[in-house]
Amino acid sequence: MDALDHDLLTAARTGDTDRVRTAIEGGARVDVRDEESRTPLLLGGHVEAARPRAARRLGLALVAAALLAGCATGTTEADPGDPDASSDTVATPGPSRAPEGRTPDGTLLVADFGSDTVTFVDPGRDGSGEGGAPIASVKVGTAPYGLVVGEDGRAWVATAEGVAVVDTRQRTRLALIPYATESGPVTTGEYRGGGMGIALAPDGSQVYVGVNVPGEDGTVEVIDTATREVTGTARVGMRPFDVDVSPDGREVYATDHDSFDVTAVDADTLKTRRMQVAPYGTEGGLGSWLKPHYAVVRPFDGKLLLPFEGERLAVLDPRTGKVTVERMTADTHQHGATLTPDGTLLVVGTGPIGPDDEGPSLTVRAPDGSERIVPLDGPHEDVAVSADGRTAYVTGGFTRDGYGNAITVVDLDDEDSEPVRLPAGDRPLGIAVL
Repeated sequence: MDALDHDLLTAARTGDTDRVRTAIEGGARVDVRDEESRTPLLLGGHVEAARPRAARRLGLALVAAALLAGCATGTTEADPGDPDASSDTVATPGPSRAPEGRTPDGTLLVADFGSDTVTFVDPGRDGSGEGGAPIASVKVGTAPYGLVVGEDGRAWVATAEGVAVVDTRQRTRLALIPYATESGPVTTGEYRGGGMGIALAPDGSQVYVGVNVPGEDGTVEVIDTATREVTGTARVGMRPFDVDVSPDGREVYATDHDSFDVTAVDADTLKTRRMQVAPYGTEGGLGSWLKPHYAVVRPFDGKLLLPFEGERLAVLDPRTGKVTVERMTADTHQHGATLTPDGTLLVVGTGPIGPDDEGPSLTVRAPDGSERIVPLDGPHEDVAVSADGRTAYVTGGFTRDGYGNAITVVDLDDEDSEPVRLPAGDRPLGIAVL
C-alpha cells in the first residue's frame, strides 16, 4: 500500500475531512482497503455513533473529493485551451453519448495535452470517423502527453504531475503515481517537465516512463504495475520524447530528442548506453529541428526505426549502435510513428520547417520501402492503428502552436477515400485504440 492510500484510510478512520480531500486529490484510491478489507467510506461510518454530523461530512467529502480527482464514472469537462494557438474549439463530451457500463471495444483514448484529462472518443460507424464524437473525459493530471494501455484495460498516462492509472473499461482514475525524479514546478506547454514517452513491458509487469528535466538529462522511471510504485530510475538523454521496449522485454529505449540519441536501458540492471542517431549531424544543438522524435521497434529483428524530415529513415541496430539510412519521400517535419500488424510503417508529418518543404501528411510505408503520402489538414502529432490494420487515427494536438482539437481518420485500404476529421478532446497528443 502506498503512502497516499494509507493517509486516506487514516483520515477516514479519524474523520479528518480536509486530509481525506488532500489524499484523494493527490491520487489515493477511493476503493483501497485496510487489513480488515474496509474501504474509506466504511471506515467513515464508524465515526457516526459518536459524531453523526462529522460522519455525514466525511461521507460527502469522500464522494466530492473523488469527483474532483476524476475518480467518478462519467464525464469531466476539459478546461478550454488557448484559442489563439488552436485551429478549432475544444470538443466537449456530450453526456448523452456516454455508454452505460463498460467502454466499447474500438473506442479511442487520447491524452489532452491542453488540459488535464484523457478523452474517450467514439470512432463512428465501423471506425471510419463518420458520426463519431467524444463520449467522456477523466481527469488525470496536468498536461498529459503519452499513454499506453495494457491487456487488463488499464491505461498509464504520463502527465506533468505523475503517471495516472485509468480503468478504461469503467472510465475512472485509479491512482496518480508521483515521479521519483525532481523535474521542477508543474507547468504546461512543449517544454514542461514531467512524463513524456511511456511504454509497457511485454508481460505487463512494468511501466517505463521518460521524465523530462528541463535543461538537463532526463530519466526513465520503472513502475511496478501491481504495487503502483516507482522501483527504479535510469539516467537518459535530454527530453525523452518516446519510450519503447524490445520484443523480448530485456531492453528499454528512450528517444532523447535534445541530445540526438537513443538510450538503451537494461530492464534488469538499469545500466545504460547511449547511441547517437543524427543523420543530419548535430549542428545547431538545442536549436536544431533535425533531431529524433519518435521510434518504433521492428518486431522481427528488434531494430529501431526513426523517421527524419520525410527524407531519411534511420534504422538503428541496438546491439551494435550502428545506424543505416533509407530514403523517405514526404519531405516534411515528422513526429509520431507506429507499425500496422503487417509491418507497414505509419509516420506523421507535422508540416514544413523550410520554404521548400511539403505540408502535413501521413506516410504509409510498406515493408518493401514503397510509400504513399496522405495529405493532412494542419499539424498533427501521433498515430495509432485499428486492430485489423485498416484504419489510422492521427492526433491533431501537435507539441507546438497550430494544433487542432481533433483526430484525422485515414482509410489505409482505400487510396481514393478522403480523410475524416473527428472532434476529439483538447490538443490531443498520445492515442490508443481500446
